[in-house]
Amino acid sequence: MSVTILVAALFAATPLPAPLNAAPVAHMGDLAAQPLVAGRGDEALAVLEKASAANPHDAAVLINLGIAHAQRGDDAKARTAFEAALACHEVVELETAGGAATDSRRLARKAIKMLERGEFRPASARAGQLTYRD
Repeated sequence: MSVTILVAALFAATPLPAPLNAAPVAHMGDLAAQPLVAGRGDEALAVLEKASAANPHDAAVLINLGIAHAQRGDDAKARTAFEAALACHEVVELETAGGAATDSRRLARKAIKMLERGEFRPASARAGQLTYRD
């Protein structure tokens, strides 16, 4: 059975990736993709926490939950969610809107690296991270 579930983008300018052949554990609305893409982590968090409670081993939900926490500035909770997605027994195959295929573990590893670089923070918050050459 092939079910498509939206997962929020890890890059602000990148279209949403969508898992393929995923078990029907969450409906698109449960993944709060639109608020996440818009940077409204607070809005997405309540929906994602309910979806995660209903199925704590859904990698797509866990990745989006991590993004929501990261957007709110809670890097510790974001890392926990990304690591939980990485540890899921079922690997969900993902396909980005651009057509590139990846799996949930690869996406979770990528999210952790992005978290470490501060890439989920708003551009205004990242400005303090910039260095300049003379």
